[in-house]
Amino acid sequence: MSTADYTTWSGLAKHLAQVCDGRSRRGQRYEWPYLLVLLALALLAGERTLVGMHHWLHMHEAELVNVLQPRRRCLPSLITLGRVLRDVKVEALEAAVGRFQRELAGECGEAGSIVTHQGEQLVGQALDGKTVRGASAHGELVHLVGLVQHECGLVYDQVKASVKLHERQAADIIFARNDLRHTVTTTDALHTCKKQARQILRGGGDYIFVVKGNQHTLYNDIGAAFTVLPPHGSWEQAYWQYEAVTVPYYGHGRTELITLESTIALNSYLSFPGIAQVVRRTRRATEHSSGKTTVAIEYLITSLSRDRVTLYQVEVFRRGHWTIENVTHYARDESFGEDRSQVRTGNAPQALAALRNAVAALLRIEGWNTLPAGFRYCRESPQRSLKLLGIPAT
Repeated sequence: MSTADYTTWSGLAKHLAQVCDGRSRRGQRYEWPYLLVLLALALLAGERTLVGMHHWLHMHEAELVNVLQPRRRCLPSLITLGRVLRDVKVEALEAAVGRFQRELAGECGEAGSIVTHQGEQLVGQALDGKTVRGASAHGELVHLVGLVQHECGLVYDQVKASVKLHERQAADIIFARNDLRHTVTTTDALHTCKKQARQILRGGGDYIFVVKGNQHTLYNDIGAAFTVLPPHGSWEQAYWQYEAVTVPYYGHGRTELITLESTIALNSYLSFPGIAQVVRRTRRATEHSSGKTTVAIEYLITSLSRDRVTLYQVEVFRRGHWTIENVTHYARDESFGEDRSQVRTGNAPQALAALRNAVAALLRIEGWNTLPAGFRYCRESPQRSLKLLGIPAT
């Protein structure tokens, strides 16, 4: 396969072909893009293990070799596939699949976004970390921090943190190398700090942070203020500049009532970078089967001011944050079996996570509501998988 052949590739295959080859020139038996595409094809077929991937590829060897036209007219061994994942320059791979998923963002329409009072479109993106438990249980800890678009689940960037407590350092890298303009970044309480707020604001973005006990003073100050809210009388109303909204949700066998209460009276007192309002979010969930009601309260701080967005739009972004758990992390665990995978050497766990992110995004954009349904479709014919990857098939 010559380099010129890759010019006919598009989509994910084109981006994989751009990943630099870090191997020594001596003893190279297979073209680098050919090896990466084979791994992506096996993941599209729903294979969870290296053995399963190798087996599926060999079941379709004649067809794959005929279409991909490798220099050696055969498929690589199981050991070779393992070495590819172990030795790939994982930063280059993550950058390539990140570019691919940014291209897909145009096909998401207005998912995960709102329009401000001034007509500016803001897109929500969630930042959070995930430990690859299977690999970490038998080798070095693999904790990956990702930046994911709300609703779509597109993973724009991913960085490995040495330990969970170093997520902030990984977030610094992600914020520094991504365009934050016209975005609203949501995080968990670990990232609620002035340094990360300043970095997001310098990048032209906005934030919604959760405040919990790890920010002891901030949490207590906000909690103390909300003990006297809602206000009583016109004087208190004028002082606190209080607003509230209730948003109902129905589904999954329960009814949820989310109440957001906001004040701007704390902005100067808290002296947090860019803070525009403080919000108490109360969630009341009633299970239809048992009638049991649970109440959960959390505090939010955000750089989104009232003259730009409504409280309802703040709730849209807060609820959209769970995309990273429900759409991205859950899919990697349950559909791809990531936490049960025993692949753990070198860059292999991180490389597989990057490829899984890209494959999942591709299937969702192509219209599959569940990944297993997409796997079944691709498993039946390599031609379908090749077409999805952007490789002209026969």
